[in-house]
Amino acid sequence: MAEETMSRIYLRIPVERAGVLIGNRGSTKAELERGTGTSISVDGRTGEIVIECPAGSSDPSGILRVRDLINAIGRGFSPQRAFRLFTDGQMLEVIDLKQVMGDSRNQLVRMKGRIIGENGKTRRIIENLAGTAISVYGHTVALIGDYDEMRVAKEAIEMLLKGAQHGTVYRFLNREHLELKKRKMSLWEERPELKTARREGET
Repeated sequence: MAEETMSRIYLRIPVERAGVLIGNRGSTKAELERGTGTSISVDGRTGEIVIECPAGSSDPSGILRVRDLINAIGRGFSPQRAFRLFTDGQMLEVIDLKQVMGDSRNQLVRMKGRIIGENGKTRRIIENLAGTAISVYGHTVALIGDYDEMRVAKEAIEMLLKGAQHGTVYRFLNREHLELKKRKMSLWEERPELKTARREGET
């Protein structure tokens, strides 16, 4: 019974994003199906989605991966940026600004403006220094990245929501960017297969 339950997932995305999910002549939907071994049905009138994974699939995690990809597209990411979720270790997280700021439209618009910045400057800086992809859409902020990247980007966004000056947030991001680089270099050094390959290359 559990396997039957996991073989089908229902979700809904904003109706205006359904066409983006389908793509030109169904190209985006077809690529998602090929990449995850699933079957996707899209109702363009309601935004309702049904994802099915055939019994005995060689990659049962495909249905969960495509769920996150579809949710990412639904939260404003282009398919090309959402496809980053095909990479191992990448995850999607969605922050609902209404849960943080309440239902005030003026407050919501102001906070979205702080995160995006003039001509998108702040969003680009967070993306570049944290290494994440960010989409501000409707009343949500969606992020794609690995665990460490997501932690840095989320903290920067929380600082902005709490009223921190942009300069303070940029300084924080610059410090964390250096730490992220050090951590990744350290992980690279610790991987034994890379050390072996490097030694073999030196002989």
